[in-house]
Amino acid sequence: MSALRADLALALRLADEADGITTARFRAGDLVVERKPDRTPVTDADVAVEDAIRAVLAAEAPGDQVAGEERGGEVGDGRAWVVDPIDGTKNFLRGLPVWATLIALVEDGKPVVGVVSAPALGRRWWASAGGGAFTSDPSGERRIAVSGVRDLADAYLSTTHLGSWVEHHSREAYLALVDACWENRAFGDFWQHCLVAEGAIDLAAEAVVNPWDVAPFRVLVTEAGGRFSDLTGADRHDGGSALTSNGHLHEVALAVLAGGR
Repeated sequence: MSALRADLALALRLADEADGITTARFRAGDLVVERKPDRTPVTDADVAVEDAIRAVLAAEAPGDQVAGEERGGEVGDGRAWVVDPIDGTKNFLRGLPVWATLIALVEDGKPVVGVVSAPALGRRWWASAGGGAFTSDPSGERRIAVSGVRDLADAYLSTTHLGSWVEHHSREAYLALVDACWENRAFGDFWQHCLVAEGAIDLAAEAVVNPWDVAPFRVLVTEAGGRFSDLTGADRHDGGSALTSNGHLHEVALAVLAGGR
């Protein structure tokens, strides 16, 4: 546990480094925006954050692997830091405050430390394996836990982009889950999984994700008492899709989503 505490402390310092860069570039008039080959946007802030995190890790954890959205990298056996410098880049470049830096330490394929920092919201979430899940806001720090909702008819559900279900899973399946739930929104990206972890909503489903999009949530949500899987139900963050829940609703949600395939 002492080693994980040190790793978590490093991850939090990496988040501090990232926050200094992102807050300075947020809503900047000279923000540089380009398109990657997959047509998703990337800003100069995305690249600067990942480069800064890599520089700190090279100095303080030179034996660890690093894999990031902008500079690539592979995650093999042993220790690897998985980084999304700005999750929610489309919000960032449009001046919307819902974006975050995602940092996870993965050991032998499983995230053991996760940090999510959303400075424009004044929020941060973090967890380590066996150490619980926590959040901070302007009022202070507190431990978090998932909700106790046990019936889909009482559940609050979120996704990122409905259009992604058409291409990557089944729009009809997701809409069936919407119909089975009490309420739904598209909080999107990192925020919805953080809301699951702190018990504000009960389910968040994504038809397509990359490992860096969700690695922190595998430890954050589970340490908060919930469950993380891909849409097949496998306990993995690199399966190309994601479902987070309070645990009680996980199997029934998976069954509804499978029914539309």
